[in-house]
Amino acid sequence: MDGSSLERRILEAKPATPDALAPYGQILGAGTDTPVGVSDFYEGAVAISAPVDFKSDDDTSISLATLQPRRFEIKYLERHFKHTQTFIPLGGKPFVAVFGAPTDGEMPDIDSLEAFRFDGQSGFTMHIGTWHEFPFAVEPDTNLVVILRNETTSNLSTENVKDGEAHGPDLDKKNLVQRTGTIFEIAV
Repeated sequence: MDGSSLERRILEAKPATPDALAPYGQILGAGTDTPVGVSDFYEGAVAISAPVDFKSDDDTSISLATLQPRRFEIKYLERHFKHTQTFIPLGGKPFVAVFGAPTDGEMPDIDSLEAFRFDGQSGFTMHIGTWHEFPFAVEPDTNLVVILRNETTSNLSTENVKDGEAHGPDLDKKNLVQRTGTIFEIAV
C-alpha cells in the first residue's frame, strides 16, 4: 500500500496508572498496592513484595534494550502465548507503550488500542496474549530491562519472518498496515 491510501488514526498517550493498565497487565514499581513483607534477615531493612504476576513456562531471559526516539507510529502489533513479558526502566526516562486487549481471533481489535506514557519510574508486566508494540523512547538512550522467553527472541529471527510478519509458538506479530490499511500515530 502506498502512504497516500493509508488511514491514519491518532492515539492520545495517557498516563500509565494501575487502573488504566489493568486490561493489559500490571504496573511494576513502587507505590502499587501490593502487600509488603519484611525479610527475616537484614534487621528489617529489606522489604519484599510481588507487585506483578509474572509467568513463564520455560527458558526465560533478561536483556537490556537501549531505545532511541523513533516515529510514534504503530505499524506492527504482537502478542505472546506462553509468558507475561515485562519491561523495567532504568535511569528514569519516560517512554510510551501501546496495548490492545487479548483476543481469541487472529487479529487485535484495532478500535480499542490505547497508548500510555510511563514516567520512567515504573515498568509493566503484560497479561499473556496482550497485543503490543515495542515501547517508544521519549528521550535518547532510554534503557529498559526486558524479561521474556528465549523462544520469543528466536521466533523473531529471519527464518520466521514471512510477508513482513513473524510467527512461532510464542509469537504472533502482525503487520497492521498490510492487513488493515491503517497506521496509528501516537500523540505524546
